[in-house]
Amino acid sequence: MMIMLILLAALVMGGISIVGFVYLAPATATRTFLSVERWRAGLVRKEIDLHDGTHYVYLEGGQGEPLLLLHGFGANKDSFPRVARFLTPHYRVIVPDHIGFGESAHPPDADYSATAQAERLHAFAQALGIKTLDVCGNSMGGQIALTYAALHPAEVKSLWLLAPAGIWSAPPSELRQIIETTGQNPLLIRNEDEFANLVALVMKDPPVIPRTVLNVLARERMRNFDLEERIFKQIATDSIEERVRGLKTPALIVWGDRDRLLNAATADILHGLLPKSQVIIMPNIGHAPMVERAQQSAEDYLRFRAGLANEARKIDQVI
Repeated sequence: MMIMLILLAALVMGGISIVGFVYLAPATATRTFLSVERWRAGLVRKEIDLHDGTHYVYLEGGQGEPLLLLHGFGANKDSFPRVARFLTPHYRVIVPDHIGFGESAHPPDADYSATAQAERLHAFAQALGIKTLDVCGNSMGGQIALTYAALHPAEVKSLWLLAPAGIWSAPPSELRQIIETTGQNPLLIRNEDEFANLVALVMKDPPVIPRTVLNVLARERMRNFDLEERIFKQIATDSIEERVRGLKTPALIVWGDRDRLLNAATADILHGLLPKSQVIIMPNIGHAPMVERAQQSAEDYLRFRAGLANEARKIDQVI
């Protein structure tokens, strides 16, 4: 009994310490939480300068075939450690901050179209010694991933598309309706309250994040407001439908049925454009399946990759 009381007291004191840490030192707490998530996933922060001087900061971990994970608009590399924890035992996982976001370079006058970002990432992959790879992208990252495959089809073995952007013929989403009726873009953050509201808009089932931590994350977005406004205008006018029509790269298309940023009906349109695609609609999930249902998302992807491997073995046997 005494031992149980001691353990209970220790847990209570530990909880109080954590709460105090979060509220008294939120910036340090945020860095600590992100570091723990990366550590659990087996990811290590790295940096590289390309031949033209472009500076990338990225996470890398695991062994096996390279898998490039691309974050969406306004996000950064820390969108993926939750799902990467289930992927690093199988693949060499690489998660860069896009140019213009996170810790990578922020050139103010650069071209931020999907084509320009895809070509930068191609140079990034070459600098890492990668000749062929599998590519995943969420939202804007999916728009870039599809463009990468269209530009370099012989080098991309498969695509994992988590609510990708760029299919603008789809039915309007709640986000598009807000922008068209109010002239305000909820993706662009001016203050901490707007960021808290954005988290609720993006995810139907977000992880529990203390408001003080959200405020720290908001400030990065606030500092990048002007550049993000410019980037959004470029990607929002870049339709990739004709670019990817008939693309034969095997693709797993995943959408949350409660996605408020991009209409889930987009999945069927993209499925029609990609002859070797599969679609999974996740119930009660918003725009970030890899965060909201990390393990399920990873398991779906691993089954997809296993299916591709089985198909390849059957072809080899016939040959």
